[in-house]
Amino acid sequence: MGSGTWLWLLLTLGALWGIGAKKTQIGILGKPTLLEIPREFQERTEEFREASWKKIVEGSPTKKFLLKISSVNLTEFEPERMRFHREDFSLEILNTSRDDGRLYEYSVNKGSEEELWLIQLQVFEPVANPIIRILHRESSNSSCSLTLLCTSERGDEVSYSWDSRDNGTGGICSGNSSILNISYSLRSPGFRCVCTARNLVSSLDVAFDSSQCGFEQWGGPRVRTELLVPLVVLGVIVIVIIIVIIVTFRATRSAKRKFWGCWSDQDSSQVTLDGADGATSATIYAQVQRPRKPKGTVPNATPLSCTTIYTAATGPPLATNGAPRSPNPRRHPQVKGTPTTVYASVTLPVA
Repeated sequence: MGSGTWLWLLLTLGALWGIGAKKTQIGILGKPTLLEIPREFQERTEEFREASWKKIVEGSPTKKFLLKISSVNLTEFEPERMRFHREDFSLEILNTSRDDGRLYEYSVNKGSEEELWLIQLQVFEPVANPIIRILHRESSNSSCSLTLLCTSERGDEVSYSWDSRDNGTGGICSGNSSILNISYSLRSPGFRCVCTARNLVSSLDVAFDSSQCGFEQWGGPRVRTELLVPLVVLGVIVIVIIIVIIVTFRATRSAKRKFWGCWSDQDSSQVTLDGADGATSATIYAQVQRPRKPKGTVPNATPLSCTTIYTAATGPPLATNGAPRSPNPRRHPQVKGTPTTVYASVTLPVA
């Protein structure tokens, strides 16, 4: 048998057993729900101290105990999901799920009689932010005709209605369904059509502006068409600037490498030659001068290149007895052990 048959049987039996009333309660999906009993049931519970909360399982002839009160003893069967309030004997569902949408029974045992209180819980999901879409559009230089659709992605038993928040629109935005057909002149004062999505536990709305006849959707995230061109232009400018910076940096670094590679030869060098007896030492100073560019134009001039000069110095030749011999003994007498210094000046030829 279905839940409707069981509910009818329970109500019939309750009438025979003296049920006070049956209550329908609304619960919000994902939120706490408090199941309460009337004041007279609270008084009878305090008097007889025998009561219980039960849940009627759909499609089953049995009932599931949620709580038992026996004299001073209290037994909770689902403490992780249910919270019992001793002050008024109410039962709170901590996180309401769709499976909690059932028939609940609170019973008080009065010896040979049992008195029942029934609560039918209905669980609803709140509506999400509604969105307005354009199903059909016809526009000209002076008028605009639209078919608007208002929808909400979530929510149970959602209903839609249209109205206007501006005066003087003549009921152009009135409607009691998710679809609205409007036609208006673009020269008329602007107005806003507001769609409201609601159910038993929530209500949200979204507005359509008549001055925006060309947009495809309102209420959800979107990129405006007039902003696309500036964004693209800005992106191109940033890319060009980055390319110019990279090319300039590489060209500058390459020029510096060529310049310092060409003129990095030392202006002076020292060469020391030590003989077996340490009698001879020679120092050479070399100077290289850049050629001056001749006046006028020289056809087919060969580009200047770097010139590397390798120098080596040796002392005068040794005599037969092993002592150093001066190349010109008359003018430059040579003293043994005295270093010889040679100064050389080299000028690069001019092309």
